[in-house]
Parts: sequence; C-alpha cells; structure tokens
Amino acid sequence: MAETWRTATEAFTPEISRRTMERACAHVGLSAEGAELIRLGENAVYRLSEPVVVRVSRTLAYLKDVRKEVAVSRWLTESRYPAVRALPIEQPCVVGDHAVTFWESLTDVEDYGVPAEVAELLLNLHKLDLPREDLGIEPLNPFAKVDRRIESNGWLSPEDGSFLRGRLADLRTAYAGLSFVLPEGVIHGDASVGNVIHDRSGRPTLIDLDGMSTGPREWDLVLTALYYERHGWHTREEYEEFARIYGFDVMTWPGYSTLADIREFLMVTWLSQKAAHEERAAIEVRKRIDDLKSGSAVRRNWEPY
Repeated sequence: MAETWRTATEAFTPEISRRTMERACAHVGLSAEGAELIRLGENAVYRLSEPVVVRVSRTLAYLKDVRKEVAVSRWLTESRYPAVRALPIEQPCVVGDHAVTFWESLTDVEDYGVPAEVAELLLNLHKLDLPREDLGIEPLNPFAKVDRRIESNGWLSPEDGSFLRGRLADLRTAYAGLSFVLPEGVIHGDASVGNVIHDRSGRPTLIDLDGMSTGPREWDLVLTALYYERHGWHTREEYEEFARIYGFDVMTWPGYSTLADIREFLMVTWLSQKAAHEERAAIEVRKRIDDLKSGSAVRRNWEPY
C-alpha cells in the first residue's frame, strides 16, 4: 500500500498543492526542484524537471477516481491505445487530504489536439470493451462532483449558491428524461481538445482519465459541439470534420441542447473552485453565472479555460 499521511483539510491553493507534491515526490524518490505548475482545477498538475508529470487531487473525496485513473491508464497501455501512461510504481500516494499520482510526461510544452483528432481518439476508444471489472469504471453520473463544488465553495454568494442548487435540480430532472440514440459503452467523460496532447513524436494522446465511465456516447461528443455552436471556440469546418470522422452529428439529436446545458453548468461549477484565489477566474465565473441567469443560449464572451 502507498504511504499515507493525514493532516487537517486545507484550502486547495497553489501553495498547498506544491507542498503536497513535494512530499509525495520525496516519498517516491523524485526531485521536485524546479517543478512547474501547469494546471489547477479538479487537480493540481505539475511538470518536473525530469520527464514526469505529477497530479495532486483537490480532496480525498476523489480517491476512488484517482485509483481508477491509474488502473485505466495501465489497461489502455496494454490495449496499445494512445493514452497518458502512469509510472510503473505503486500509487497513488495519499498526503494529507490529497491523492498524488505520477505520469510519463508527453511533452515539454503542451501542444493540444484539434477536433478531428478528438473524433479519431473517441471513435477508437468507443470500440473498446472492458476486459474486467476491477478497473473501477462505473456507470456515468454526470453530477457526481457538483454538490461538493457548490457546498464547499466559500466564494459563492448565498444568492449564487441558491441559484446553482435550483439549476442543478432542474438539470438532473432534464437528464433523467433524455433518450439516447447511440449504444452505451466506455466513455472518456470529459472529451475535448484540452484533454488531447501531442506527444514528442506528434501523436495525439488522450489525458485526464479520471472521468472514464460507461454510459451514453453522446456525452463524449457534446463538448466539441457546444464549443463550436455556443462559444465559437471551433470553426464550422472543424466541427463538421469532427462529426464526419466520428460518424455522428450530436447536434442533430433532440437531446443535444439539454446535454449542452448540463456540460456548461459543469464548466461553471468547475471554474468556480478557482475563483477564491485567482482574480481572472473570479471575473469569468461571475460573467458565466450571470449568463446562466439570463437564459441566453449563445455565450460568445466566455473565455476558454
């Protein structure tokens, strides 16, 4: 079993995540000197001076997903699927209220994928069958992390918290009424260009495997669609190529708008976790919540995160 340290729960700030990362690195014999913070969201992600990436979970409430992420990575490696690889060491490490994992670094500077590459990766991922039950992959629960994000967020005003709770209740009801048309199976859970990185040989590679589930394939297609249709982050040509390669245009499915509403809501609650310690994120979350309250369906002023 990986070594465990317990401390009182602390706010997930860059400083706390760095100290956690440094303790975990010392335990497994890696140097944290010069480590670069490259992302802070559900996880803090660090790139070490050697070709290793370290992920620190926001809370131990996600320990089950962290264990699944490591197991899934090893399964995909065995399947010769292009996904990020967990280091062949015993992990995760638990440090205080955080789970820490270690990964092969794909590149020195992030070179993100394009919609066509996302489509190709999803097409091949959706063809895979689960080889066994011990991977920890469970049926999709779209709202699994949302209650925690809202209730533990001291930055949200009481009015905002009340609005988000009501919106969440409505979306849960709407999701329960959807009729999906694609066959269910293995899904990534958060498929977008932001989770596809070109490795050092230029090969597009899937990252962030903690959301792997079984469920409707439409869930993996909707982010690219709404990034194009509502936010203008992709061009029409990029989206049409995405739909052509995958072989299905999720925007033609009657449930698309509902699923897009859900994904946008998750985007807002995810970013709200950064608002207390990052002014840019706070401004963006304020704008996004105001847009949700207005009911506008087109949000060309949202900045990608």
